[in-house]
Amino acid sequence: MPDLSAELVAVVTAVDADVPVLLTAGEPERLPAGPLRSDHRSMQSGLSAWVEQQTGHRLGYVEQLYTFADSGRDERRAISVSYLGLTRTTDGPGWQDWYAYFPWEDRRAPSGVVPAAAAMVDDLVRPALDAWVAAGTTDERDRRRRRADICFGLGGRHWSPELALQRYELLYESGAIPEAGTGGPTVPGQAMQSDHRRILATALSRLRAKIQYRPVVFELVPDSFTLGQLQRTVEALAGQPLHKQNFRRLVTGQELVEETGSSSSQTGGRPARLYRFRRDVLDERHVAGTKLPSVR
Repeated sequence: MPDLSAELVAVVTAVDADVPVLLTAGEPERLPAGPLRSDHRSMQSGLSAWVEQQTGHRLGYVEQLYTFADSGRDERRAISVSYLGLTRTTDGPGWQDWYAYFPWEDRRAPSGVVPAAAAMVDDLVRPALDAWVAAGTTDERDRRRRRADICFGLGGRHWSPELALQRYELLYESGAIPEAGTGGPTVPGQAMQSDHRRILATALSRLRAKIQYRPVVFELVPDSFTLGQLQRTVEALAGQPLHKQNFRRLVTGQELVEETGSSSSQTGGRPARLYRFRRDVLDERHVAGTKLPSVR
């Protein structure tokens, strides 16, 4: 009989030098995880206490992601409760680039340059999906083709950053990643223990959706920041560039930030104004929500 005790799995995220990073542990590589103890008031408080005790990182924003309870997944644990936690500190070992696990997701590149992720989709992902579509029955092919096009922005469709989980699950189903166990050719991307890369994909989709309607991005920047720094942080999470003027207009127009009266000379050019997040906005707009600039 499998052990039915609950396990907490933490996706601890920060942004370091415009690179979205996550905390990993162990060999083979996995996410920080541990049992839910009876002395925890709740799973959420248990996760925060466990992460701080084991890693020394205090979490700011914490949100439950999903409960994985597939009895056939892993005989050692039948229930995994996953959480997303945001922090500003990246000291210590174990921090890894998000896009080492999902290289097809980082579509940032200078204007006029084809992103490496887009080239990967064209050169490696598309052929794998085309073969998967062709292998389906007559009734399945149209459905598979539509799903592949929607997930990866093929066939003239738009790329949607928040579909990271759907893309990962499609690659799994089509046998294009090592976790599928098909033994055939796979697209690049670091695998993880058990279903931890699936949990990570869930967190990426949730965070990308979240930054578009809740100001969680401010949990990942210093107390004082430039608007350029804020934009690069959003771009790092979204995996694609944003229009500079539109971004600044939306952030300042919604009164999400206020000037500190100081400036930074670390931008390489003339000093840039420093801003801080108006935390009062959470109370002012609790019901309606606070929409951050769309990444589309």
